Amino acid sequence: MADVKIIDVSPRDGLQNDPNMVSTNDKEKLIKLLLDAGLTSIEVTSFVHPDKVPQMADASEVLKAVAKFEDLKAIALIPNLKGYERAKEHQLTEVNWVSSATETFNQKNIGLTIDENFKQFESLQAIAKKDGIKTCFSIAVSFGCPYEGEVSEENVLDLVKRVKGAGADRIGIADTIGIATPDQVERLMRKVLEITGDTPVAIHLHDTRGLGSANAYAAYQAGVRIFETAVSGIGGCPFAPGAAGNLATEDLVYLFHRMNISTGLDFDKLLDAADYAASLSSKNPLGRIRHVERKQPRGKLA
Repeated sequence: MADVKIIDVSPRDGLQNDPNMVSTNDKEKLIKLLLDAGLTSIEVTSFVHPDKVPQMADASEVLKAVAKFEDLKAIALIPNLKGYERAKEHQLTEVNWVSSATETFNQKNIGLTIDENFKQFESLQAIAKKDGIKTCFSIAVSFGCPYEGEVSEENVLDLVKRVKGAGADRIGIADTIGIATPDQVERLMRKVLEITGDTPVAIHLHDTRGLGSANAYAAYQAGVRIFETAVSGIGGCPFAPGAAGNLATEDLVYLFHRMNISTGLDFDKLLDAADYAASLSSKNPLGRIRHVERKQPRGKLA
């Protein structure tokens, strides 16, 4: 059994902000490559308004295309109850409901106050449980906001308490703009885990300032065992100016494998998925390890 769980978000968070449209077939191929590498929990799409995020306009088509993959535990991001109504028509393991730690980002991202958003989530809980679909409540800009600057830990922790009380199946803490430092991550995540108890907690890290791997290790030291990443480090948030890509899945797996922390993933096949993801992106992906590993002989250090 793996020591940590990795959820790859490249088909959704990795592609959502790319100016070049990626076909449904290409997204299906990326998801298949991720599955071949051993990743089963994959955030495959989001049910947001296509005017806001055109790359996700084919959400239904993607989920129909990947329904044949038996090992896939498909996750879809939903911004509201209307999005859930569309999502639940498909074969899903989990929906990811997003809120923010600041009011300004919540308004920019979702068009609701934090309280309005949370009340909708409470309504979702009863519906999703009846439908047999798990819920994750993710808290964006938990370490810093592009509009409000520093974010108080209490803002995050108060929301975590409310989400825990509402019965979310999983809670996500996101460094949406890649502003966090390792000491900040370890301090906040220890406090989060004290509140959540047996509710699984994931951390979602962006590598904007090159601290993604260091922050992931700090989260691991704090007790986090679920990590959301994207192969080749593609991605970015349409509502966070200047936000760069996610922490690269293969970079984190390389780190864990070097430390004898099991991920259950095939590193070579993960590099194949990373190369393909990079080919779909019009930007310069942030992932580092695939460049090194493709150019030198593989030895004990790999």
